[in-house]
Amino acid sequence: MAEHDDASTWKEFKAAVNMTASALEKFLDTDASRSVGQKAKGRDESIGHASGRRIVDLLHTKKADLTEDDYAHMRKVVSYIHRHREQGGPDDKDAVKDSPWRLSLMNWGHDPLKD
Repeated sequence: MAEHDDASTWKEFKAAVNMTASALEKFLDTDASRSVGQKAKGRDESIGHASGRRIVDLLHTKKADLTEDDYAHMRKVVSYIHRHREQGGPDDKDAVKDSPWRLSLMNWGHDPLKD
């Protein structure tokens, strides 16, 4: 992906984030969502949880109103989802549902069970 190619960024973001804004918002309100991820230094909230809140905002923002900072975050989201997916989750399909691997991806707007 070109660093400043907004059209490609938009397309890749929409493909990687497979949860709706309302589904993501609902998930972020759960204890499961808050139970996973690395905490930013000096913060109680994980990096992924904070990103999820930002993703909800991005999903509600008109494409024409997105800023370069928004596109930079979208690229970060796409990169995280691709990297985390490649690491793989549990081999047992039943174990995936409540796995930290899936919950972490969901904080970033991607539910691997929807693939």
